[in-house]
Amino acid sequence: MSTALRTLYTGKVHVAGGREGAARSADGRLDIKLSTPGGPGTGANPEQLLAAGWSACFEGAIAIAAKQMKLTLPEAPSIDAEIDLNLDDDGYALAARLNVALPGLPRDMAQALIEAAHRTCPYSKALAGNIDIAITLA
Repeated sequence: MSTALRTLYTGKVHVAGGREGAARSADGRLDIKLSTPGGPGTGANPEQLLAAGWSACFEGAIAIAAKQMKLTLPEAPSIDAEIDLNLDDDGYALAARLNVALPGLPRDMAQALIEAAHRTCPYSKALAGNIDIAITLA
């Protein structure tokens, strides 16, 4: 039996000007310039924003998995995320790599946490099957 879907939070962001524009959240906490990857602009690009958002969410999912498995996370977990913007005959596509560091944990435990996080992280769920993803334990 499934339960009714409950919305826990809605992020509201207004973007004007596309990749060369600006993004501002309704609450004012996010207010950034945007720029095209590799272009002359000084703003962040959407690929960087996806990398940051997914990494933060994924690290939170690791913490939840650790709690469920009754494991203590190391003090300095980290994720290096890479989002590729690719172009082929079918058009643009993304690919992603998350390189997860969980220093101090045995490799098998760390891998179990990563796999559990990938199953539960909302970003992972949204992207799985839609883009090429590689998640590795550093």
